[in-house]
Amino acid sequence: MKKRWTGLLLFMFSCLVFAAGAQAAQPHSSYWFPEDLLRWTPQGDKDAEFNRSTIALQERFTGYQVNKHATVEPKVAALSAMNRQTSGVPSQGSEKFDANTFGYWAYVDKLVYWGGSSGEGIIVPPSADVTDAAHKNGVPVLGTVFFPPSVYGGKFEWVKQTIRQNPDGSFPVADKLLEVANYYGFDGWFINQETEGGTTEDAAAMQKFLAYLQAKKPAGMQIMWYDSMTSSGSIDWQNALTDRNQMFLQQGSERRSDSMFLNFWWRSLEPSASKAKSLGRSPYELFTGIDVEAKGYDTKISWNAIFPEGKKAVTSLGIYRPDWAFNSSENQEQFYAKENKFWVGPTGNPANTSGTADWKGIAHYVVEQSPVNDLPFTTNFNTGNGQLFAVSGEVVRTTPWNNRSLQDVLPTWRWIAESKGEALKPSFDFTTAYYGGSSLKLAGTLSPQNATHLKLYKTDLLVEQNTKLSLTFKTQTKHADLKVGLSFADQPEKFVFLDAGGLHPGTWDTQTFNLNPYRGKRIAAISLYADAKQTIPDFSVNIGQFSVYTAKDDPNPVPEVRGLNVKEAEFKDGIYGDARLEWTATERPVRYFEVYRVKPDGSKALLGVTPNRVYYVPMMHRIGPEAQTKLEVVALSADGRRGKAAQTVVTWPAYPKPVAAFAADKTLVAPGQPVTFIDQSSEVTEQRVWSFPGGTPSTSTEKQPVVTYAAEGTYSVTLTAKNSVGDSTVTKEAFITVTRDAAGGVKNLALNKPATADGACGPNEAAAYAFDGKVTGNSKWCALGSGPHWLSVDLGASYTISEFVVKHAEAGGEAAAFNTRDFHIQVSNDGSTWNDAVQVQGNTAAQSKHPIALTKARYVKLTIDKATQGGDTAARIYEFEVNGLAK
Repeated sequence: MKKRWTGLLLFMFSCLVFAAGAQAAQPHSSYWFPEDLLRWTPQGDKDAEFNRSTIALQERFTGYQVNKHATVEPKVAALSAMNRQTSGVPSQGSEKFDANTFGYWAYVDKLVYWGGSSGEGIIVPPSADVTDAAHKNGVPVLGTVFFPPSVYGGKFEWVKQTIRQNPDGSFPVADKLLEVANYYGFDGWFINQETEGGTTEDAAAMQKFLAYLQAKKPAGMQIMWYDSMTSSGSIDWQNALTDRNQMFLQQGSERRSDSMFLNFWWRSLEPSASKAKSLGRSPYELFTGIDVEAKGYDTKISWNAIFPEGKKAVTSLGIYRPDWAFNSSENQEQFYAKENKFWVGPTGNPANTSGTADWKGIAHYVVEQSPVNDLPFTTNFNTGNGQLFAVSGEVVRTTPWNNRSLQDVLPTWRWIAESKGEALKPSFDFTTAYYGGSSLKLAGTLSPQNATHLKLYKTDLLVEQNTKLSLTFKTQTKHADLKVGLSFADQPEKFVFLDAGGLHPGTWDTQTFNLNPYRGKRIAAISLYADAKQTIPDFSVNIGQFSVYTAKDDPNPVPEVRGLNVKEAEFKDGIYGDARLEWTATERPVRYFEVYRVKPDGSKALLGVTPNRVYYVPMMHRIGPEAQTKLEVVALSADGRRGKAAQTVVTWPAYPKPVAAFAADKTLVAPGQPVTFIDQSSEVTEQRVWSFPGGTPSTSTEKQPVVTYAAEGTYSVTLTAKNSVGDSTVTKEAFITVTRDAAGGVKNLALNKPATADGACGPNEAAAYAFDGKVTGNSKWCALGSGPHWLSVDLGASYTISEFVVKHAEAGGEAAAFNTRDFHIQVSNDGSTWNDAVQVQGNTAAQSKHPIALTKARYVKLTIDKATQGGDTAARIYEFEVNGLAK
């Protein structure tokens, strides 16, 4: 996979950003080095329960196909970075809308959760929300064991640690890999060994390791091998199944791996297919790799080599980094448009992929598979993220969120909209939802000339006595005709239509249909049909819920939540608190648990929803001086009924008095030049009183007063912060220096000065690049390895310093997750005795500015205590300015 390393490194060293102090109890997805994994136990990892997938792998079927060109035999494996980082991945989603809510599961047979880096960990299980979403759709998920090339920090000792065998024949790391997959509930491992330095003996040990996994793994668990290591132990991508790598797949009668991902530089694939058959293996257990990370659907692929026209597919297909659609998009709308073209093709219709374009979409080659084969089946068209959250059509949360555990089974076909005119446009609407954060919207000009038939779901549902179908929808007109379409297995292309009846503009309507007339038939597809007797220029309808179920006269009661407990709570500044909740597993399965906050006035706000029996409550803001906050959990059944709620409380600490703190936009000014002071006191501050001796004004109660000083000199500043509990005062002596020498402004004293550091990622990322005045063209200092890292500059003489400016990763165009979190700055006159000047904890900004009281120094050192917002230890500083007087 050599040609993809630049993009891969961007993934490796990224992570999510959390506000300072807000992640104390935030559970994160796991990642390990081999020795760390050997020490891991579920009992010793307080995040372990949060990382478990609770949704079983569903069965799915092929059914009838809408695209006659597509075939059934070949499979598709997607190697996708479902999260932008290895470390810092929240276990159950986060408070952000932005997320890779992949939705084309119908075309994927297995998902490899791509991740791992030399700076964080090389053994990476999938995050639980990804496994949950995949399992709902019948797609198994594999974690990644990634041994990177040495140029990117790979160490062969990690390979040695992994394949170490005990005298009793066991492989401790293999046993742990199986334990992790079993406990977390995912489906196996993708093993990618690309670290140089191996021998024939190492290759033989790796083969034994694979054979041991095969012998010990439970039924259904999969091991996928990547075409890299050969029988000699060297890294030599074969781009095929050959005599040099076949032993990692099969050796005689011994199965070593369940499948192999072939590297990208293949030509003819027939020899690989023949080789697989000679080993007694299916050629469809070979996944021919295509690398789409950089160009997505503009990647040039020799499709005919994999899928020869008019013949059977030669091998299966392995897609490396289809998350390109997400990573290259600026917003959700663009992401969905790119993803649709990638999987379905430029026509946007999986039933019609013909055309002259080289990229016809994956739907052109493989038949969609569906998990909709059992009752009840309910979808709310929830994509797994939202700008709001609705329950039964009522908005109970108005802030962004993502949790792919909540993603519904989305339409099988996106989109087959048939019309004699211009069809209505289907889409997901994030402004309107019935349950969750989105609904299905059908919109456009509707008239008798463009009645639209939208085919949605491939199904295999037996209609029994009392089987019913319900449709919940909202529209702004009463003049349209809306129908539900059903086709049956005996004639899947022939639909019968059920009239939704009269429309009531502006409200959610639910129409229930009795399917007894079709008893004994199997529903093969579900669709929508919209028509009108007259033209409606701005027609739209939102479909909030589809449900097919068997009505019961006396359904089982929904289980009551029991044993609800605040397992852990942490507080910040006395007014912010997060908590970990746990409760006893219910005696019968439920679909979800809803978690609410009960406010002092008795109203409720939804905090989140989970299928698990544990939940992390993100930072809550205390409402006034409330002493306790009630939290409530209620179970939701598969058919939408709720059980009896359970409540617990979070007890707040005593309401705090404020802590006074402030900064200034500059500390060195000329006479008459304004200085803006910034109140940084704790949030509970109700009043503030400033004192500026020698300044104009001399006092203030504003939050950001602007002050001028007429005479040269040094001036102290005092701030008192008050509330009903008490007050706090802070004084900074000689904080502001006023001199005519500052009339021309300050100068970057460190520009192009000699610099040293504890290390560098390479010659083009050495210390000097942090002092060259540029942030473009990847001009930065970078250092790998465990911290703390440090960067030092010699100004050449002793200068008067007034401020420091640090330009972090985001300033150079990298992800905000790379921004330095904790660091301190020291100054010295001799290079050996250092004095502290600045201490920063919890930075998230791309550029941080640090004015200080005037200080004379020749040497300045930046020490990085926490390099990023997560577990990555690589330092990245694009520019470090030392500003002051040049004379």
